[in-house]
Amino acid sequence: PFPAAALAASRCPAPLTVLPRAALLGRALSPPGAQAQTLAQDAHTSPPAAAINWTAQLVEEMYANISQRCWKLFVELMGNVSAPQLCEWSVISRPYSLLQSCLEDWADRLSYGYPNTLAESYIFQSHHHYFHNCTPPHQVLDPPEDVLLAMIIAPICLIPFLVTLVIWRSKDGKAQP
Repeated sequence: PFPAAALAASRCPAPLTVLPRAALLGRALSPPGAQAQTLAQDAHTSPPAAAINWTAQLVEEMYANISQRCWKLFVELMGNVSAPQLCEWSVISRPYSLLQSCLEDWADRLSYGYPNTLAESYIFQSHHHYFHNCTPPHQVLDPPEDVLLAMIIAPICLIPFLVTLVIWRSKDGKAQP
């Protein structure tokens, strides 16, 4: 039910498109006083991972931008789902799984931690907006109280009887063949 263009675009957003402007200009990655190079000038090399000193605020800002793009992709894919299909897992599993994996993969890449508050808010938002009228096809109900009580009491009463039987049989003293 999804057009090929939407599926081709279903990959997680690229990291360079969501970096803050200062990072793209090299200011956040360069030591103070160093001449800033644009990303285009230094496209062939990237700084070693140890040289990048990202602050928690920068990582949080990057993850917020990326997660917003993950959400926009999810909304775009869900736009191709008709209202009667919203509760069919076979139809919505791909966009839902892409949202979840996009949020989780980027959290892992940025060492941001998953699950996190922002990811949970997007997951809850998806349920509230798209799946609020969905119910399981056959809802599992608790058994009646009398059946439940019998299932709980039967093993409790059976255990002392079996222990007594084992002790009584072991007191005989004769070797069992």
